[in-house]
Amino acid sequence: MRKESGISFAEAVKEESARSERSDEEKRSLLSSFIRINGYLRLKGRQSGLDISSESSSIAKAIYQYLHDLYGISARFAYTRSAGFLKRMVYHVLVETEADDILSDLGIDYFSIENPKHLVANQSQIAAYLTGAFLARGSVNHPKSASYHLEISFSDEAFAKWVLRLMQHYPYRPFNAKLIQRRKQYVVYLKRSDDISDFLIVLNAKKCCLEFENTRVERDFSNITNRLSNLDTANYAKTLKSGERQAMQIRYFVDKLGWDGIENEKLRTLMRLRLEHPDASLNELSHLLSEELNTTISRSNVNHLFRYLNEQYEIAQSGETEP
Repeated sequence: MRKESGISFAEAVKEESARSERSDEEKRSLLSSFIRINGYLRLKGRQSGLDISSESSSIAKAIYQYLHDLYGISARFAYTRSAGFLKRMVYHVLVETEADDILSDLGIDYFSIENPKHLVANQSQIAAYLTGAFLARGSVNHPKSASYHLEISFSDEAFAKWVLRLMQHYPYRPFNAKLIQRRKQYVVYLKRSDDISDFLIVLNAKKCCLEFENTRVERDFSNITNRLSNLDTANYAKTLKSGERQAMQIRYFVDKLGWDGIENEKLRTLMRLRLEHPDASLNELSHLLSEELNTTISRSNVNHLFRYLNEQYEIAQSGETEP
């Protein structure tokens, strides 16, 4: 389980994912989507440079290491403060040589809508590609929050739809992903808890997935307990209401006929027990009646007697109201 460290659940997911071991093939796929979203091409005369940014030092270190592992370059680090109230630290991985070659190898062309299909040719590549997108612009709610929600935002609609299709057609486990437009962003999101849990596995965030599952089970169990409690309360209220109606009908016949005027012993005993136990359930009355008569009386038999009592009461009432 993740210890409380002042970081959000989403940040914990990203840090665990960024520190995961990956093959060179997976690193290439991850870099492709991440740089497509969080990379900026900078022109210096005839030479192109690449600025790759992240608000996570763990992610920035992983990007730096992947570039070194795949292309043997030593990128440069820089630090800036983001605009806005929070003034977050932004980490920059600056590639000052071979930027064009790297972008070409990663299938990135900022002036084209073509997507690198060769980098999503199998399940592990697709997982890495989706991971790169999430590390770049993804977030996920903690399962303790009001609703389950995981999303990745994009500024490019066509690219958002491409990632959406990858999620919806993920091998062996298609995700129920949706796309919405939020202001100037296009957001691919998951709402189902089982989708989010499985997507955390795709990200290689297994410890966070375990935390998510444990919290989800506790939350769902609590919700079930609350629903059962509400159901018990509703059933108890229904029993009280039925008991009040039955007691009123019993008093009506006792006032009209007296106890001796009720010849059916089973019904007479049940009527007396209902007045003595106004909040008893049908099951409880069946046990009490069985003890009184020294024989087994079922719940359905008790219910049948009360239905008969109600029918006789309605007949009597209709007779009294006739002109």
